[in-house]
Amino acid sequence: MAEERRMVTVGGKGSSLSSSSVFDIANGLSRLSIDSSALSKVSSSSNSKTSKTNEPTVSASFSILSNLTPDEARASLVVLLNKLLLSSSTSAAVNQLSDIILKDVSSSSNLQISFDNTIDGVSPGDFSVAAIAGISAILDHQSSALSVITDAIAALSCEALGADISAFNLNDSGDGSSAKDVVSVASDLKILLNGSKFVNREGDEPAVSGVPVVHGKFREISRLLHSSTRVQLNSAIVSNSGSSGTASSMCTTLFSLAVALKDLGNISYNRAKHIVDSRIAGDDEFPAMLIKECPRPDQLKALFASLVSAHSDEEYVKFSHDVSSLLVMVEQIISWEALAAFLSLEGRDFITSGDTSVGEDSAKAAGKKGAKKKKIVGKGTTALVQFLKDRLLSMPIQTEASQTVMVLENLVRNFLSLLDPKDLGFDTLLKKVKDIVESNESRRLPKLPKGTRDFAKEQMAIRERAFSIITEVFKRHGAAALDTPAFEMRETLMGKYGEDSKLIYDLADQGGELCSLRYDLTVPFARYVAMNGLTSFKRYQIAKVYRRDNPSKGRYREFYQCDFDIAGQFEKMMPDFEVIKILTELLDELDIGEYEVKLNHRKLLDGMLAICGVPQEKFRTICSSIDKLDKQSFEQIKKEMVGEKGLSNEISDRIGTFVKWRGPPVELLSKLKQERSFLENNESSLALDELEIMFKALEKSKCIDRVVFDLSLARGLDYYTGVIFEAVLKGAAQVGSIAAGGRYDNLIGMFGTRQVPSVGISLGIERVFAIMEQLQKDKNQEIRATETQVLVSILGDDSALAAELVGELWHAKVKAEFMIHKKVMKHIDRARDSRIPWMVLVGERELSEGVVKLKDVVAAIDYEVPRGKLVDDLCKRLGM
Repeated sequence: MAEERRMVTVGGKGSSLSSSSVFDIANGLSRLSIDSSALSKVSSSSNSKTSKTNEPTVSASFSILSNLTPDEARASLVVLLNKLLLSSSTSAAVNQLSDIILKDVSSSSNLQISFDNTIDGVSPGDFSVAAIAGISAILDHQSSALSVITDAIAALSCEALGADISAFNLNDSGDGSSAKDVVSVASDLKILLNGSKFVNREGDEPAVSGVPVVHGKFREISRLLHSSTRVQLNSAIVSNSGSSGTASSMCTTLFSLAVALKDLGNISYNRAKHIVDSRIAGDDEFPAMLIKECPRPDQLKALFASLVSAHSDEEYVKFSHDVSSLLVMVEQIISWEALAAFLSLEGRDFITSGDTSVGEDSAKAAGKKGAKKKKIVGKGTTALVQFLKDRLLSMPIQTEASQTVMVLENLVRNFLSLLDPKDLGFDTLLKKVKDIVESNESRRLPKLPKGTRDFAKEQMAIRERAFSIITEVFKRHGAAALDTPAFEMRETLMGKYGEDSKLIYDLADQGGELCSLRYDLTVPFARYVAMNGLTSFKRYQIAKVYRRDNPSKGRYREFYQCDFDIAGQFEKMMPDFEVIKILTELLDELDIGEYEVKLNHRKLLDGMLAICGVPQEKFRTICSSIDKLDKQSFEQIKKEMVGEKGLSNEISDRIGTFVKWRGPPVELLSKLKQERSFLENNESSLALDELEIMFKALEKSKCIDRVVFDLSLARGLDYYTGVIFEAVLKGAAQVGSIAAGGRYDNLIGMFGTRQVPSVGISLGIERVFAIMEQLQKDKNQEIRATETQVLVSILGDDSALAAELVGELWHAKVKAEFMIHKKVMKHIDRARDSRIPWMVLVGERELSEGVVKLKDVVAAIDYEVPRGKLVDDLCKRLGM
C-alpha cells in the first residue's frame, strides 16, 4: 500500500517554507496545498492595483527552467509561488502558477511544462532568483543530511583501513581560535570509533587525517547555506533592479559550497580507492566494478570547472544547477566509499550464510563455525554496520553461488539505494546515524564553556614556575598576600570601568543581594582598603577574573591576573617608580623576550585634550577611543571620534598630531617642557613635574632604557588619575599588552571613605604563559610535569614492601613514587617517560641479600646499597 504523502501548505497565516518541504514536494514525497485565504487576499490586492495603475505588465518565460532537472524545476516553481503570495502579486500570475504546480509538482511524474509559455507579472530576474532559491533549498536539505552521513562513512573507512586516527584528538582551545566545526567533526568520529581495536594499526593516511578539516569546512558552509536559504524561501519578490544583487549574493554562498563539495568528493574517493587497493584487492570482480562505476576526481574537476565558468559569466541559474549536479556526484562517491568499507569489514559471505550479527556476537557465532575471526570495531560503527546489514538482508537478492556477479550487482543496487536522499528509507538511515552519535556515552562527557580552558600537567608545570618567579619578585618588595571573593556586590563594581562596564558578568538574582563576578583585582582591593579603614597597604594578589568578552586568540572570559598595589601617602612619585621597577624585574626574570614599557600620565593626557579643544565632559570617552590606537589606525579612530562622539575634524586632527609623539622619556619630557601650551595648562604642567621626578629615579635604578614615553597611551579605565603604563613585547610576537597599570588616587574614596592614593600594576599572565609555552616548543625542550626524584620499583606483587620503602623516603622529604610490576622494563619505561632521575629496584635476589639496587636512569649505571642505608645514600646523591 502506498504511503500517504504529507501535505505542505503555503500562503497561510504564520506558515513558512522550509528546505525540507521544498525538497519533499519537488521529489513527490509531499503534496502542495495553497491556503484559500491567501488566494483571496491576492485577488483583492490585484483588483486594487488594477484600478490604480495602467503600467505595462512584465513577464518571464518558463525557458529559465529548461536546463534544470525535474526536481529542480518543481522546487523553483514552489518557491516562486510562495514569493508571489508573500508579495500580494496579481491573481493572474498566482492562479497560472498554482494551476501548473498543483498538476505537475504534486505528482511524481516528469514535469509537464511548455518552456515557450510565459507568466505575467513576474520579471525574468524574479524568476531567476526563485529558481536559485529553489535549487538552494534542495542543496540545503541534501547538504545537511550529507554532513551527518559522510562522517559516519568516514568512520567505517577508518575501521576498514585500520587507519591512524590521532588527527582526531582535537580540543577546543576556548579562546575562539579553534575552528568549531573541525573540532566537532573530530569529536563525532571519536564517538563512532570508541572501543575499536581495528584503528591505529597503520600509518598516517592523508585521506583520513584530513577528515576533520575537510568535513568541518563542509559542515560550516552547509550551516551558512541553511541560514541564507531560509531567508530567501520566505521573502517577498524584490524590485527587478534588486534581483541581480540577490542572485549574486545567493551564489556567493553556493560557490563556497561547491569548493567544499569538491574537497569532500576528492577525499572520499581517495579513501575508497585505498580500501579497494589494499583491503579487497584479492577479489578480482568487485574492485574492478568499484573503480569502473565510482565517479572519478577528473569528473569532479570538469564539473567544477563548468560551474566556475557559469559563475564568471553570471549565468547564475546554470551555476546553481551545476552545484546541484556536483553534490549528486559527491553523494555517489560517498556511497561507493561506504560500500567498499562495508564489504572490507564484513565480506560477501554474510549474504549466503545469512549471518546478520556484528562484533562480539558475530565472533561467537563464527567461533562455532570456525569461519570468522573476532571483529571488534567501534561501538558506533558496530551499530551502523548492523543496521546496514539488517536493511540489506530485508531486500530481495539472489544468493545462488553460481551467480556471484549478479549477486554483487544486486547488492550494489540495494546498498546505493539506502544512501539515496530521495529514497524513503534514507531518513531512517539518517536518524540512525544521529541516534548513534547522540546516544553514545562519550557524548555525555562534560563540555567547557566558551572562553575557558583546562590546563594539562605540562602547562601547569610552566604556570607554577611563572607564579613562583612572580611571587618571589612581589615578596622582594615587601608585599603581603591578599585574597578576595570571586564575586562582589554589583554596586561595588559598577561605574569603575567606563565603557568596559558592559563586560561585567552579572550573577542571577537569587532573591537576595545583586552580585557580579569580579572584573579585575584592583577594585576589590580598593573596596578592601576602604572597608577596613586602612591608610597604607602594600599587597599582591594572584587570582582569576571574569569578563563577558568575545573569545578570540589569546583572549578568554576567565583568566588569571597578578596584581601588585601600593596604597597610602609616600614620597612623591616613589611608589610609581617602584611598580615600574617591579614590572621590569618581572619581565626580565620571566625571560619571555624583548619588551618595552609604554608610559604616559592621565593629567598630561587631559591637558592635551583641553589644549586641542575637547570639551571636558568628553575626556573619558575620547580617551577610550585613543586607547584603541594600538589596534586601529588613527584614521579609524578619527572616524569614531567625529562620527560617533561628535568632535570636529579640526580637533581630531590636533589630537592626531600629539598622539604621534613617542620616544625616550627624558628627551620627550624636555620637548614637552618647551611647549608653552602644556606649561600653561595646570593639569599638564603638574604631570610634567611628576614625570621628571619619576624619570630621575628610573635612571638611577638603571631601568629607564626599558621605558618609552608615548602620548598615545590612554588606558580606558575611568579610575586612573596619574601615571599610566603598559608593557608590550617587541618584534614578531603580536600578543597585545602583557602588563599594565597606573595611579588611581580617587578609587578608594568612591566607597565613601577618605581618599587613599594608590598605584598598581597588573600582569596579563595568560599571555605570558602562552609565550613561555611557545618558547619551550621552539627550543624543543621537554617539560617535566612532576618533580619526582625517585621511583621505587617493586619487581613482584609485594605492596607492603612498596609502602615501607616509599614511606621512608617521604619521611626524609624525598619526592618519590612507587610502582609494582613483575617486568623490569615496565619500571624503566615509566621512569624514562616521566624523566625520573633515580630508581630503587627490589626483586627476590635483593630481598634475600638484604640490599636494594639504585639506578641512575640517565647514565644507566646501577649501584647496590645495603637496605638500611638506602635513605642516607639517596639523600647524598640528591644533594639533600
